[in-house]
Amino acid sequence: MRKLLVVTAREYLERVRTRWFIVATVFGPIIFGLLLFVPPWIAARSQASANLARIVILDATGTDLGKRIAAELNGGIAGDTSRTDVRAVVPARLAEAESLATRQTVARETRGYLVLDSNTIAGRSARYAGSNATSGADMNEIRRVVRDEVVAMRLEQAGLDAFQSAALASMRLSLDAERITDRGRGASAKLSIFFAFGVAMLLYVSILMYGQAVLRGVIEEKQTRVAEVVVASVSPVKLLGGKVLGVGAVGLTQLVIWIGVGLTLMKMRAQVLGHFGIESTPVFLPGISPGAAVLLILFFMLGYTFYAALFAMVGATVTNDQDAQQAQVPVVMLLVVSAFALAPVLAAPESKLAYIMGWLPFSSPIIMPLRMSVVTLEPFDIAASIIILVVSCYVAVVLAARVYRTGLLMYGKRPALREVVRWMRRAG
Repeated sequence: MRKLLVVTAREYLERVRTRWFIVATVFGPIIFGLLLFVPPWIAARSQASANLARIVILDATGTDLGKRIAAELNGGIAGDTSRTDVRAVVPARLAEAESLATRQTVARETRGYLVLDSNTIAGRSARYAGSNATSGADMNEIRRVVRDEVVAMRLEQAGLDAFQSAALASMRLSLDAERITDRGRGASAKLSIFFAFGVAMLLYVSILMYGQAVLRGVIEEKQTRVAEVVVASVSPVKLLGGKVLGVGAVGLTQLVIWIGVGLTLMKMRAQVLGHFGIESTPVFLPGISPGAAVLLILFFMLGYTFYAALFAMVGATVTNDQDAQQAQVPVVMLLVVSAFALAPVLAAPESKLAYIMGWLPFSSPIIMPLRMSVVTLEPFDIAASIIILVVSCYVAVVLAARVYRTGLLMYGKRPALREVVRWMRRAG
């Protein structure tokens, strides 16, 4: 046991002192901070232009639709079309009017022009051309105004008064969903979904990153011939166990730092955005019980152990990075399959696919935390997943130890699959 702890401590200290660990530890919160602060900042500056009303409206509908749209663009005051040039045009002269408006736009006398015709009255389409046509915010605002005024006008034609039609046309119904857990009412369902997806992606990236760290560590020891010296005093099994535990401890340390900094940034979000004049509602994470937190950590450690053993097995069979890139593809693909399953499982967390993926050892470390974050699972479901994963970890570690024991001191040509299987069959 003492030798195992020595190897574990060596692997841990060797990695936390590297520049790579410092860069990765700092880089994670930076990316999270950008995702937390940049989108609201962009959204605040992606609003419709203040001079959006400075356009020409070519109204070929034979109605007052153009004036109604102009009034809405000018602030919603009835009859105020001061910044908008509304031109009533007969359909036969529409092409000529568009040519004139195009020349005025090129000369920067106006920002663009909006064409209203019979298709607009029918609720099918309207056309816009202008220097700001690539502005998504401007186009969305014009589209909204045109739609609301067409609906209001058609409601008035159906017999409703102006106030009733305006109220119906501008009505926007929102549905706020709130999740109820065993502990009562929780956070919003949308926030729970984002949180679940974030947890799953964090586990996916961490398991992949630190599993490959074990692979690189094994290859480096073989290339530098350090393994030949180390195995003289430490058995290959203890060396493998110490490497897996040491790298896992590094990963856990980094996750704790990332989560701590992430929670701090989330608490500061509203205050920081307020300094830039951007209003933002505070972000509240769904409540996590101590038991759920322990389960999340347990799934991470078991998932890491399972994949670390597979990556170590791959590393013991190769001697250079080029062979490792090819040999690790099957292991990486198991993780990729889990990542591709995130969207369908998130859409239907209680489907048959979700149950199956939650029990398979290569996907359960990622899928089960995802499901636990969005729905309340039966204790049997969670227990069965953990038991299967524990057994799979044991089998993976035993097989990896047998391959590691034989392959660690082998150099040269990569062994064939049949030979690797023969190593696995050897008694421990």
